[in-house]
Amino acid sequence: METATIAPPIKSEEYFINMGPQHPATHGVLRLLLTLDGEIIKKVEPDLGYIHRSIEKMCERNSYQQIIHLTDRLDYLSSHINNEAVCLAVEAALGVEVPERVKVVRTILDELIRISSHCLWWGVMGMDLGALTSYFYAFRDREMINDIFEETCGARLTMNYNVPGGLMHDIHPNFVARTREFLAHFKTKLPEYDRLLTDNVIFQKRTKGVGVLSRQDAIAFGASGPVGRASGYSCDVRVHHPYSALPKVTFKEALRTEGDSFARYQVRIQEMWESVAIIEQLIDAIPEGPHQVATDAVIKLPKGEFYQKVETARGELGVFIISTGTKNPYRLKFRSPGFSNLSLLNHIAVGGKIGDLVATMATLDLVIPDIDR
Repeated sequence: METATIAPPIKSEEYFINMGPQHPATHGVLRLLLTLDGEIIKKVEPDLGYIHRSIEKMCERNSYQQIIHLTDRLDYLSSHINNEAVCLAVEAALGVEVPERVKVVRTILDELIRISSHCLWWGVMGMDLGALTSYFYAFRDREMINDIFEETCGARLTMNYNVPGGLMHDIHPNFVARTREFLAHFKTKLPEYDRLLTDNVIFQKRTKGVGVLSRQDAIAFGASGPVGRASGYSCDVRVHHPYSALPKVTFKEALRTEGDSFARYQVRIQEMWESVAIIEQLIDAIPEGPHQVATDAVIKLPKGEFYQKVETARGELGVFIISTGTKNPYRLKFRSPGFSNLSLLNHIAVGGKIGDLVATMATLDLVIPDIDR
């Protein structure tokens, strides 16, 4: 009788691969060192520094007017909101109350750039997962917003339109009409986004149950923006600490409880609808009045510490200023949403596959200069 041969157990061995820093699936210059067992992710180690420009240190040697120019190089897709954050901090420190016209215009532009950012995210999200058509649809709509920005302040990406005390100059005579035109157009196009991606069975299988983040972990990691709200964490600065004209409007905070990649996707889709609703409440009620109040040519904040936070397209941006009474801050620190959101990537990616990592990263909506300051 022959003795059965028992095959030795199959041995597996961990190995490492680089994802980036110039990988087409990453949004910006980010390197991920992946530890893999086959195709299963065992560990994700982000490696930063490839686009570091020492912006915080540069702020310490510049005047407060010059600092604004640097902030739209952080999260360049929320540049107008970043600019406003510094202006609000400076204005609060000086005790300056800007005109109502300024507050309304700032809020309209905030929501326009939020839609613009989410459009880019949506188009690239589909492309990351192989759906190339979404890119062209999204950029078609985003182009209309960029045209409004260009006519308003001369820039399409890095705005630099806000200044301490108000706006650099008044809105263009076509601003209201072109904004109304965009809203009418976009309300008919957002349903197309659902038909193309949201309701796509393959897209749902790639995102549902992938990269799950619990509410408790979202809070522990300091997640904010759509990433936190998709896990049921109510963290919208516009709701809890409204600024500019936000106290005048009503809107629903986009919240989901699933905490997966599809939930993060759904939150951003809903946020675009809510941004449309906010703009509609304000666009026909822009008050008359000046676009700026006078400030000193050389702004010097009183001695002390000042903090202002706003809700960018990616979450909570905080500006912390320590002033010694001179024309430039002794210390300026940005609390960027992308840094905290990136910190949880390893936590939610382990156990998934490389394809899952691409979907998960896309729903974190990382803008690397916002992290790599």
